[in-house]
Amino acid sequence: MESDTPKYRKILLKLSGEAFSGSYGYGISPEFLEYISHEIKSVYHLGVQIAIVIGGGNIFRGFQGEQMGIDRATADYMGMLATVINALALQSALEKHTGIPTRVLSAIEMRQVAEPYIRRRAVRHLEKGRVVIFAGGTGNPFFSTDTAGALRAAEIGAEVLIKATKVGGIYDKDPKKYPDAVLIKEISYLEVISRGLGVMDHTALTLCKENQIPIIVLNIFQKGNLKKAVLGEEVGSIVRV
Repeated sequence: MESDTPKYRKILLKLSGEAFSGSYGYGISPEFLEYISHEIKSVYHLGVQIAIVIGGGNIFRGFQGEQMGIDRATADYMGMLATVINALALQSALEKHTGIPTRVLSAIEMRQVAEPYIRRRAVRHLEKGRVVIFAGGTGNPFFSTDTAGALRAAEIGAEVLIKATKVGGIYDKDPKKYPDAVLIKEISYLEVISRGLGVMDHTALTLCKENQIPIIVLNIFQKGNLKKAVLGEEVGSIVRV
């Protein structure tokens, strides 16, 4: 069926750590893990190659460490370790709830729990029909997981970066604070930066712009949105040239 023909054959899904906490506000929600596993499954069965980058904000953020008096680089490494915990949780949930083969590749080497990140290995896993979860950010402090998402998307040749959020897309102002906020359906990379819309940090946006990777921002908690985006249906907001 034409309606089930994906527009994008290889995607990078960026999941925030906050999403993992669900309604708990902290830690990992089993309900969210099951929910997101089935959302990923709906796209996987379209024959799409799926790579995922996960944040760690539900467990630890680098700036939290700074506030505790921990130096920034060490705090960022602690945040990267939090992303590994989330990645292992998602791997377990995907295999338990959907049976989809999954691999975790970590930018920080820890062979007992995850494979080291090697670009060719990641691409090979995708070609073999495995969902690949990238953990450990970029492996370097001072870079966000959004930047890690943009970097990995460029490295594996992803056709789109889908940023999963709790809101419907990109707005002209914070929709949580302003009820009259207007959804922006399409916008350029440069306009996002010049208007300070806070979709992603400038490094991530620049990486996507230079590699011509469109960014779709959508509400992941609206069931079916991920599949709609992959099929090319209008959902959320898109950032492109």
